[in-house]
Amino acid sequence: MYDLIVIGGGPAGTSAAISAASKGAQVLLLERGRFPRHKVCGEFVSSESLDLLGKLLGSHDDSLPQEAVRILQTRIFIDGRVLQTPIEPSAASVARLDLDKALWDSAQRSGVEARQQVAVQKVAGTGPFLVATSMGDFAARAVVNASGRWSNLSDPATNGQTGVKWIGLKAHFAESSPPASVDLYFFDGGYCGVQPVTLRKDSSQPRVNACAMVRADVASSLPDVLQLHPVLHQRAAHWQPLTDPVSVAPLLFGKPHPVREGIFMVGDAAGFVDPFVGDGISLALRSGGLAAECLAPFFRGLIPLEHAVLRYSDHYQQQLVRVFRSSTNIRRMLLLPRVVRAPITSLLANTPAATRYLVRMTR
Repeated sequence: MYDLIVIGGGPAGTSAAISAASKGAQVLLLERGRFPRHKVCGEFVSSESLDLLGKLLGSHDDSLPQEAVRILQTRIFIDGRVLQTPIEPSAASVARLDLDKALWDSAQRSGVEARQQVAVQKVAGTGPFLVATSMGDFAARAVVNASGRWSNLSDPATNGQTGVKWIGLKAHFAESSPPASVDLYFFDGGYCGVQPVTLRKDSSQPRVNACAMVRADVASSLPDVLQLHPVLHQRAAHWQPLTDPVSVAPLLFGKPHPVREGIFMVGDAAGFVDPFVGDGISLALRSGGLAAECLAPFFRGLIPLEHAVLRYSDHYQQQLVRVFRSSTNIRRMLLLPRVVRAPITSLLANTPAATRYLVRMTR
């Protein structure tokens, strides 16, 4: 009987596992895949979460956030204009290949029993829980679901979402002296974000991460996306691919649900935030840590599980839901037909304070 089983070994799951183990809980962490691996991700870590990341990694690997490329500004290329605003304090760019492995290793150092290539098939019960997996059954007093947005354990209403199909695409490219900014190129039917990033195993190679969200009827591959914006097309003409492109589909948007049948939902399992705001990793780390914090008094026998669930749901609504709401509204605004959004982009271009305000709304 574990105190906690965490399903999913990404940033949200490892954050929950490390945080719970640090409070004395006996934790089992299950990951269906194997690290390291590339993931469709903007690889942006906001300044607000760098301290949390450092605490999760501990003194054994504090060099990862310290050595990360710093992102000093945001530039939005839209309708022939460039909207730019500084990022203060600066953010960081951390490759998922390095981030996931570092967090997984930290979880093991923290006393978490961590197992890869274990697929969770079903969770039964309301506390204690029985978790059926490809390696057998495990029991736990509480369960955190960090299995992502497409898992068989996620919200069935989200899985059945219909309408416009969105695709996520990503790859790394060699670029000489990339600017220390996250650049967002908006076009009809989507956008592509570009920012510098480094890999530990190849830190001497200057590279950028290009990560796009595009409607399936507009483009289906990253090379096609790179031609959809004239400035991006010109910039990408000098790139050399460093990784094979990876893709995910469909990208599912919806109202976040932090709790489902007594299970704590964290990261993308709770809700998929619009990627252009660059706060997906931050929300994953924060939601995982928040779940562990709310569970701590339950593990000590001070409150029943139901109270911990209600506490998490309340704190999630207060601290994180605003980001989902703001990012959704801004994405819809920026993806309006050009003739409709022209007055908005003109206002933003002539009022830098308005652009800074939009960025703050997503943090």
